[in-house]
Amino acid sequence: MPSPNPPGSLKSPESPQPLEPPEPHDSSDPWDDGLIARRVTEATAAALAAERASALESSSRGPGSQTPAPLAYDGQLRSRLDALRELVGLSRTRLESDTLAEAGRVLDEAAARRKLSGRHTVVAIAGATGSGKSQLFNALAGVAISETGVRRPTTAAPIACSWSDGAAGLIDRLGIPGRLRRRPLQSPEAEAQLRGLVLVDLPDHDSAAVEHRQQVDRILKLVDAVIWVVDPEKYADAVLHERYLRPMAGHAEIMFVVLNQIDRLPEEAADQVLDDLRRLLDEDGIALGEYGEPGATVLALSALTGDGVGELREALGQFVAERGAAARRVSADVDATAAGLRPMYAAGRRVGLSEEAREEFAARLADAVGATAAGEAAERAWLRNANRACGTPWLRLWRWYQSRGESTTGRIPVRTAQPDEEATARQRVEQAVRTVSDRASAGLPAPWAQAVREAAVRGSQGLSEALDELAARAGLPPGRPPRPGWWPAAVLVQAAMTLLQVVGGLWLFGQIVDVMKPNLWVPVLLMVCGIVGGPLVEWGCRMAARGPARRYGQEAERRLREAAAGCGRARVLDPVAAELLRYREVREQYGRVARSGAGVG
Repeated sequence: MPSPNPPGSLKSPESPQPLEPPEPHDSSDPWDDGLIARRVTEATAAALAAERASALESSSRGPGSQTPAPLAYDGQLRSRLDALRELVGLSRTRLESDTLAEAGRVLDEAAARRKLSGRHTVVAIAGATGSGKSQLFNALAGVAISETGVRRPTTAAPIACSWSDGAAGLIDRLGIPGRLRRRPLQSPEAEAQLRGLVLVDLPDHDSAAVEHRQQVDRILKLVDAVIWVVDPEKYADAVLHERYLRPMAGHAEIMFVVLNQIDRLPEEAADQVLDDLRRLLDEDGIALGEYGEPGATVLALSALTGDGVGELREALGQFVAERGAAARRVSADVDATAAGLRPMYAAGRRVGLSEEAREEFAARLADAVGATAAGEAAERAWLRNANRACGTPWLRLWRWYQSRGESTTGRIPVRTAQPDEEATARQRVEQAVRTVSDRASAGLPAPWAQAVREAAVRGSQGLSEALDELAARAGLPPGRPPRPGWWPAAVLVQAAMTLLQVVGGLWLFGQIVDVMKPNLWVPVLLMVCGIVGGPLVEWGCRMAARGPARRYGQEAERRLREAAAGCGRARVLDPVAAELLRYREVREQYGRVARSGAGVG
């Protein structure tokens, strides 16, 4: 029957009782605690006695004396996390939840880790079956805590070992129960060297049991650092490199790669295997911490003989003493998240809606609404009014007779559009919207390009009808066309020419009926002057009216073009510009997350 207090179990500083109450034994639990109890050695018994003494001493100092200080992130990391949180919030309506899931997880884990102890560093020991990771775990702890042997898989559940008090919250976060928490062999030298370390022995990452691999994947996302233990036989295993090392290449600064079991190799062979391991890590994209550069620490040792374990303990102690692993882990997670999200935010080129594209869109709408034709009609109306005002009375009577059914208001008559003309105008509007949306979305990442196109399509609904109503209102000049100041003088001259014709005619008629003295030259001259002068005045007025008529037509065309452009801007360009502005905002936030705006687009 297993002992109620396995050797090396963790004690709380507040009480001589265990830090976590033992959980009731569950027959379905794959962990055989009794096997560890049967492996108790003299060293573990001594460690248990030392631990109990330490627990009693810490409890005598009173509760609350070992309250862990929370982790603190520097300003740059806080800024990046804030930017990532803002980025996720701005992107929820544009990106699928699965795309943002990893970013949300990183934010949640960063917040959870920040609330816990900043004096402790959680390091996981991971490796394949038979790599000797549990052996290395026991060698670092100085006591046989984790089960080793020939049975596979040996480590069925993660075991935690803490070198100092105050790490309960961190171990709780890993989901490790109290019965699987241990303390190392108590020695002043080891305690001083590894103070603040929480070491976790993980199940085999290549275990045949699915739940073991799931535990490895879960805990690897929560620890501050990881020690990868490989052996000379499986150090090049594809599963290790493709599933773990290569995806975690950005976490090189919080990784140790340990070549174990070098006692099985001659010295030259061990060096060759170690060099080949470094080559594989370099191919995986993992920076190696050589020559003082940041990166993974690569060591060769034998957990069985203890050769090289001291070097690892020294490197691990220095790593823990820096107390920067947790922040570096969060920063590396943010880097990996930014790299994964890059296709969602990085544009292939400079994006936006150019002024040329806006002008072309307005020109297409003006063509669809018939702005040019409206301007020409306004010009003809102005000329027609000028002819009416300055023409000879006889010609005006004839024109009046011909145009009795036409409007005399001077407005441009509205011609009912034919069905084929309406279809053509609608196609022009659709083509204009499609062209401007394609130009605005060019170079954008797929989700934002889709959002821009959808905004343009929504705005185009009812645009053709709105343009038709606009043409009916804006295309008609209000009231009669304006008359220049010389029109009254021209009208008086034209009236004088008519009067000359009338006087000459009456004079000539009087001579014919013998009422007046015969004198043909004077009445004939008066009539000729009136007959010739009237058309000359009309022709001169027509020539003088061309300039004002052209300007009047251009003004009518400009007014209709501006109205059509305003309608298109309000319905299509403004929503598209809003989507582009939203993209620029998220792109700026992404630049902060990625620690640089360069290359974002």
